[in-house]
Amino acid sequence: MSPVSVPLPKAYRLLNHGPTVLVTSAHGERRNIMAAAWNMALDFDPPKIAVVIDKNTYTRELIEASGTFALNIPSRALAEATVAVGSASGRDYDKFAEHRLATFAAEQIAAPLLEGCLAWLECKVIPEPHNQQQYDLFIGEVVAAWAEPGVFHDGHWHLEADAPRSIHYVAGGAFFETGETFNVGQRG
Repeated sequence: MSPVSVPLPKAYRLLNHGPTVLVTSAHGERRNIMAAAWNMALDFDPPKIAVVIDKNTYTRELIEASGTFALNIPSRALAEATVAVGSASGRDYDKFAEHRLATFAAEQIAAPLLEGCLAWLECKVIPEPHNQQQYDLFIGEVVAAWAEPGVFHDGHWHLEADAPRSIHYVAGGAFFETGETFNVGQRG
């Protein structure tokens, strides 16, 4: 299935459950991908997210040069790649080529989107120099959001028993998958 557009007022729901993300970035002919476990939704209108990106990373260099990045939400099928791209610098080699990671073009930004993910958020940096330098914290405005319709539609995750699920990094190469959804009260 092709990704479907997620209405921006519902984009925060793609991150609200705390998944590990793959941050993609690009500037000119250069591109990179890294794993990030520290990310969160911040606001609804306009939708904003926060992600920690260490000042020594190649990804950060590209984000600072371009002012944009994407958050890609992987499933268990990409867990090995998540560890691999989070364990080495893209300054040393092309992570996409090395790990055979296919991409497709984003709509609003230059950073590529990673095939095989559950959802994607295209972001423009909201400059906050103090937070970026002191805490490695980047705030991004979500300018486009996408999801696989089999797992996210009508503004909600729909995780059937056999559906792929997002992964959450614990430490030392250990992850867990999002569990079964259940409802209490009114859905919005």
